[in-house]
Amino acid sequence: MELSEFWTICSANNVVLSKEQLNNIKRYAEELLLWNKKVNLISRKDEENIIEKHLLHSLAILKYINLKQKANCLDIGTGGGLPGIPLKIAREDIRMLLTDSIAKKIKISEMLAKHTGLRHISAKNIRAEELANINNYKKSFDCIFARAVSNIGTMIALSQPLLKNNGQIVLLKGGDLSEEKKQAEKLHPSFNIIVKDINIFGVDYFVKNEKKIVIINLK
Repeated sequence: MELSEFWTICSANNVVLSKEQLNNIKRYAEELLLWNKKVNLISRKDEENIIEKHLLHSLAILKYINLKQKANCLDIGTGGGLPGIPLKIAREDIRMLLTDSIAKKIKISEMLAKHTGLRHISAKNIRAEELANINNYKKSFDCIFARAVSNIGTMIALSQPLLKNNGQIVLLKGGDLSEEKKQAEKLHPSFNIIVKDINIFGVDYFVKNEKKIVIINLK
């Protein structure tokens, strides 16, 4: 997918990017590909389709949730900065903390984040359960993101100590999640779990590959 097509598809799905933001996305994609040759940040077979499979996938979140102004956000298991960095580029007002337990990945994510030139984005080499032991982070996040990290029930358990009472957890996953959702509802009855198919106007990849967004709130 060419960058011009990416911009048009984003606009058609109510994700409007300025020229500067589009240039930032382009630079991030190029640097992510460069560093992926040295550290496995994304699947090598996805490199040719990075814009569609990774950047558009990350920004699809903004079609399905209403992310409030200046929201304090956390990306768990960010890897190479996904979905956190594309979201921060598209929504410059939010605060974003990228976390990953693998030091070499978070070091690269931190560098890529700095290269955006944006304020209020940082990276930390830490596990989510360890983050919950730091007072500054307890019940402090409006929105917690994770992309293909773990099952729904585990992600709720990891996120709950970090999430504000009116906050939400947003997961990018794939395949049939009916059993996983059912198990999570048994384990966490105080949470409302909504699973939606990702359907991006102008692209059939997400429907064909059963890509889902899971939106979780306290009841």
